[in-house]
Amino acid sequence: MTATTTAAAPSVRAEKRPSNRMRAWATRAPLLPALIFMIAVTQLPFVATLVISFFDWNALYPNARRFTGFANYTEVLTDADLRHSVWTTVLLTAAVVLASLVLGLALALLLDRRFRGRGIVRTLLIAPFLVVPVAAALLWKHVLYNPEYGLFNGLLHYVGGPQPDWISNTPLLAVEASLVWQWTPFMMLILLAGLQSRDQQQMEAARVDGASDWQIFRYLTLPHLRRYLELGALLGSIYIVQNFDAVFTITSGGLGTANLPYTVYQSFYQAHENGLASAAGVLVVIGSIIIATFALRVVSSLFREEASRA
Repeated sequence: MTATTTAAAPSVRAEKRPSNRMRAWATRAPLLPALIFMIAVTQLPFVATLVISFFDWNALYPNARRFTGFANYTEVLTDADLRHSVWTTVLLTAAVVLASLVLGLALALLLDRRFRGRGIVRTLLIAPFLVVPVAAALLWKHVLYNPEYGLFNGLLHYVGGPQPDWISNTPLLAVEASLVWQWTPFMMLILLAGLQSRDQQQMEAARVDGASDWQIFRYLTLPHLRRYLELGALLGSIYIVQNFDAVFTITSGGLGTANLPYTVYQSFYQAHENGLASAAGVLVVIGSIIIATFALRVVSSLFREEASRA
């Protein structure tokens, strides 16, 4: 009996294994078309871009293309105009992310309090993030910045102030202001979620012990929000480093505001340098992947912290 049972056990396992595998494949089969579509839409174009980046390829002279290795990447990193666009990208991203985080934190602290009409105020504050990026840039360019009929100069004229040309005088600041207006609600939502996940018993204990609002914010709230601040900064950097709409719409890349995505567009569609534009695009993607990796780590740590509390 023992030998028969022992011999029968492997056969039962062997029968179960194929059925489990078939069940697993049957479960995953509906996802295969979506996976194939995602690979075809995202990965194959990136592979093609990567291949083109190793060629000296001008669209006006297609028969003169030749393999140049990493020459395009060297030119991207050494050319003065391209290096300036990289520096502009870094400066634009850092300024917008920092300003959006500070303003988002202030608004999140405001919305964390209970007051009449809080739901309406929250909806109004979220609205800028829902505006189409091109429409937001056009709004700032024509409705606010225009030196003849813009709102800013209208208010200054009402109080007898100067009538500056905002885009010509402060071009990079003009682009940054429009992006800060658009991305502050995003930071506010992330930080508001962090504020509402605080341990209320700990907060009440601190107040009972005589801690002031500033001490509670400095020693309890701010350390608790550290992960959320990191997440907002990383996610904002991923999107803002790739921003094209505001630069193209407000300044058309002029006056020293051309960032790396705009330079890629300029190299590809105006200079027709496919290889050089592809190399610059690959560098943008690599930078975004590096930032996204850190963002995923922060998200994972937040999930672990929430799981440990539960």
